[in-house]
Amino acid sequence: MRLTEQQVRSLYGQDVQDRSGAKIGSVGQVWADPAGEATWVSVKTGTMGHHESMAPLQAARMQPDGRLQVPYDKATVRSAPSVETGTDQPLGTDQLTQLYRHYQLGEQAGPAPQRMPGAPEVVRSEERLRVGTESEPAGTARLSKRVVTENVQTSVPVEHDEVTVIHEPISEADRNAARAGIGEEQREMELRAEHPVVAKEQVPVERVRLNKDEVVEEQPVNAQVRRELVDADVPERARRNR
Repeated sequence: MRLTEQQVRSLYGQDVQDRSGAKIGSVGQVWADPAGEATWVSVKTGTMGHHESMAPLQAARMQPDGRLQVPYDKATVRSAPSVETGTDQPLGTDQLTQLYRHYQLGEQAGPAPQRMPGAPEVVRSEERLRVGTESEPAGTARLSKRVVTENVQTSVPVEHDEVTVIHEPISEADRNAARAGIGEEQREMELRAEHPVVAKEQVPVERVRLNKDEVVEEQPVNAQVRRELVDADVPERARRNR
């Protein structure tokens, strides 16, 4: 497929489709023969890590929107021999032999295809915050039981005997029944009185336990990140206004 230098440069990063129109990946690098005719491209498939699958440009077609369509299915391209991403080496004889065999192409003699440079570019990078959380000890909660002494004041009803002296005259009718006598005599009555008695007993009054709840709150995070800026130094006459 004969391409101009501008077309070759425009290939870099373009989508690559298989013969059914399904996307295989994107163009990573382009190789051309000594006459400048583009012959091979590498395809970034997203499954090879730092390697890119090779595909021939023979019978490939460029779509009007710039996409490249090759006459193979996706599995054939993805399983093709690969090259390292960003290599600037020409394709070696052994590589070409493996590629011709994989795509069932007739081997072609001649100098090894050379990698064609893409459009000048730099990669702009920037730092981004990845904020997460980690758990750490925040102290220990414990229950401790101790004994204190306090005064308790209350009251309790108590009884006691009180003595009242009663003088009761003896009537004429009762004098014969009462014994008369003069002399000393003594009678006793037992008196009783209650007094407070304090006793102590131990009784359970309540259960005390610790309960833990997880509380989610927003906490601000302040950090500095770096990013790159790209300045293009283009002569005024060559600058395109957009």
